Amino acid sequence: MKVEAIYRKKHTVQVSDVDFSRKLKLSTMFVYFQDMATEHAERLGVGRDVLQKDNLIWVLTSARADVERYPVWNENIFIETWPLQPDKVNFERDFLVYDENNNIIARAVTNWVIIDINSRKLKRSKVINAEFPDAGRERSIDCTLGRINANGDMSEAYRKTVGYSDIDMNEHLNNSKYLDYIMDCFSVEDHKNYFTKSIEVNYIHEALPGETIILKKGIDDKDGSTVYVEGINEGNNSAVFKSRFKVQEK
Repeated sequence: MKVEAIYRKKHTVQVSDVDFSRKLKLSTMFVYFQDMATEHAERLGVGRDVLQKDNLIWVLTSARADVERYPVWNENIFIETWPLQPDKVNFERDFLVYDENNNIIARAVTNWVIIDINSRKLKRSKVINAEFPDAGRERSIDCTLGRINANGDMSEAYRKTVGYSDIDMNEHLNNSKYLDYIMDCFSVEDHKNYFTKSIEVNYIHEALPGETIILKKGIDDKDGSTVYVEGINEGNNSAVFKSRFKVQEK
């Protein structure tokens, strides 16, 4: 089988994928990205089953998505993804989302690492000896994913205990669920008036079932369209994630 430098897949937006506005939820878009990254890794010979033989797993450490338009219920979209060559520890992967007329409606960049499933320690990229085919593409977003620090006061929005429906095969809070936690910091009325144009998330420490996360939110002191949300582990006061996003009035 020919190794695909770029993996492309059609998705039809289901009723369970959308919110009250019949538009795709941001968390579902991240589910699409996660599933496609998993499927492409398998095709490239570095999938979950291969890594697990050496007690290794893939972990998402940061992501950014820029959205031009959210697809609607029953709409067909096409997503392309490709990996970049890894550095010492980081594996970057890009995504483009197209509508049926081949217009780009969303872009995303992600960064992944490999950790030991037992010790949870970071492993160097050479542990899997992977060299990916050249996609011959520019980055989907011309940016560098980095640390996020809020520029303004943060106030508590709510608290959430990680439950059964929040965790994945690695028995920790799934990366897409963070997006739901973030969006739940705001009222339905807020979501009726504004939409997320761009979001960046730092996944800092894993959250385990039974742990309670304190969700805090704030608005940038200098830019009223930039919003911050972070999650703090109530038990040890450590940061679970930090996010920064741009909102736009509908």
